[in-house]
Amino acid sequence: MSVPKKALLIAPKRRFLDLDTTPPTCISEGSLIVGNVHGSGQFVVCGEVNGDGEIEGGLILAANGVWHGQIQAQQAIVAGKIIGGLSVKDKLEIGYTAVIRGRVSARTVAIARGAIVDGDIEVTSEAAVTEFEEKRS
Repeated sequence: MSVPKKALLIAPKRRFLDLDTTPPTCISEGSLIVGNVHGSGQFVVCGEVNGDGEIEGGLILAANGVWHGQIQAQQAIVAGKIIGGLSVKDKLEIGYTAVIRGRVSARTVAIARGAIVDGDIEVTSEAAVTEFEEKRS
């Protein structure tokens, strides 16, 4: 049985966390990391980081997470607080609890109503910034 060419090109939209099968690196609530963070794969931050970040994968900054420094990541979901800047190569989602004090750059940006971004937002593609109403709590 042959599959039509069009069917091969359509892939379901998935969150970037679904694409990585390795366990994430977790910085748990109550933890404090002082120094620069470098790594690949997914990072989930529920604690605090004081230093720059260079992540070759996805970043999730939970609502109780705080990051002081410049961050580079492949993709990111931000619900916590960033004091510094954020540069994302692909998709960036900013949740309604997020507070970002610094410059933000990403290929695509989706920002929830209620989020605070105190700095410039640069979209590196032709896409406009997407605003949404947060449905998750």
